[in-house]
Amino acid sequence: MKALVTGGARSGKSGFAERLCMTRAPRACYIATAQAYDVEMKERIALHRLQRDSAGYDWQTLEEAQALPELLRRLGSAQASQPSPAPMVLVDCLTLWLSNVLLAAGEDGDATARAAMDELAAAVEQYPGSLVIVTNEVGDGIVPEYPLGRLYRDLSGVMNQRIARLCDEVFLVTTGIPVELKQLEYKL
Repeated sequence: MKALVTGGARSGKSGFAERLCMTRAPRACYIATAQAYDVEMKERIALHRLQRDSAGYDWQTLEEAQALPELLRRLGSAQASQPSPAPMVLVDCLTLWLSNVLLAAGEDGDATARAAMDELAAAVEQYPGSLVIVTNEVGDGIVPEYPLGRLYRDLSGVMNQRIARLCDEVFLVTTGIPVELKQLEYKL
């Protein structure tokens, strides 16, 4: 089972994704892609970790800002020789991962990000266990003023569409209410 959870900022998508994992597996690996560049972000990360730890669920938290495809491949292949299945994985979130990749690439951001998105899609498709992936709908707002912002918005949309096609379920969360989109999808 692979699920994509999308929505706007503070829509409730991360909380829903966590609850989804809790209902489907006794434990999960939480891959956090955020980087703490300032005090406020450090506090946010600490609060999220505290909330997860106090939920009474068995989370293993891993932090990976850029090498997400490699980490998914490692987690999937580590279980290949084991009798147990690959772990349930929650990735939070793809749009932060994409911004990390894009900013680290500098002037070659577009090509580097597209190559990283190819690697990510392959890793998601090949992951042998269950995945719940959180992302943001960044294209629902205004057109960004700067070229890098427009590139990020465009790449986010391309990435989200690509990952959605690989997932069995796609949830849109708005005002804390999840709606499963693939059940509603209009087929041409």
